[in-house]
Amino acid sequence: MLRGWLIPCLGIVSLTVLKVDTSMAQERNRFARVEFSARASELDPNVRAYPEIEFFLEKEGKSQDVGHACRNPLVPAKKRLVVWMMGYSPELFHFLADEGFHVLRVHYANGWFNRFAKEPPPEDRYALGKIRLEAATGEDFSELVAIAKPDGMQQRVLELLKWLSRQDPDGLWDEYLSPGNESVAWDRVIMSGASHGATTSARFALHQRVDRVVMFCGPRDQYESWQALPSSTPKERFFGFSHVLDTGWTGDHYCRSWEMLGLSKYGPLVDVDLVIPPFENTRRLITNADVNGDEKRAHSCVTPGKAAVKDKQGGYLHAAVWRYLFDHPIDQVGPETPLDPDCRKELRR
Repeated sequence: MLRGWLIPCLGIVSLTVLKVDTSMAQERNRFARVEFSARASELDPNVRAYPEIEFFLEKEGKSQDVGHACRNPLVPAKKRLVVWMMGYSPELFHFLADEGFHVLRVHYANGWFNRFAKEPPPEDRYALGKIRLEAATGEDFSELVAIAKPDGMQQRVLELLKWLSRQDPDGLWDEYLSPGNESVAWDRVIMSGASHGATTSARFALHQRVDRVVMFCGPRDQYESWQALPSSTPKERFFGFSHVLDTGWTGDHYCRSWEMLGLSKYGPLVDVDLVIPPFENTRRLITNADVNGDEKRAHSCVTPGKAAVKDKQGGYLHAAVWRYLFDHPIDQVGPETPLDPDCRKELRR
């Protein structure tokens, strides 16, 4: 739980909730994190709701279009921005901020997932990937949805960064903007997410070069082939981490996507419970940590949060893994390894 006080920012008091957090992190000394939140509809009057895909700006009297950002001014800055492609996760934001990253997430038009994910057109092995790319960019890639640019992830990250650079000039958020603030400096951005967010992060990175991609329990899209498309982001910049009890792993979805992405060229499959950092410099990491046989917890335990596995001292068991995923030198890669004959590549309905 966050502790602190609210500080209204001059000029746009209604848009921001700024908190200074002085809680004691489990594995670190005392920090003062700086956090922001702002509604997309307040930052850009062109954003709108899409009721047809259950995507709303407000629901049951509560704002749904809130973006979040966090940094820690008391640690050396990594000069990298993590764009988190899932809901706001205080534990993950705090972990990354304490490691020196700027981190943010935005609300964007991803409500199509419940409508199309289970039954994409069987004749199109790229259908979900096209929808993901349209949701990420706001550009016309899919005939199944029509998402405007202001409602895509890309434009909403831009608007939030421009706002942050004005509200928090000491935070140097403008380092992640191009000259003139007309676009995001994606070469300084780490795309990351879990499950649905990991999958969209990977699809976006194939389209747009980014600094790296960190994929927790993903990518999936089990009937699709977009994972094998040419990539604007070099493949050694993709990192994946999954629990072996996760149904995405037991169903061969993650191993399939990792191999289609070409990650076998950069090291073997490594069990982080058996191998110490730097995990043979691989891009494919798994864990068999104790989750009491709960496949749902297995799905969510690989990221910082309530489901994460703790050690005997109460610290995160996978803290070293997360540091590796987000900060391992790109030029340090493992040896190419053969494809896994037990991983099914052609999954059909």
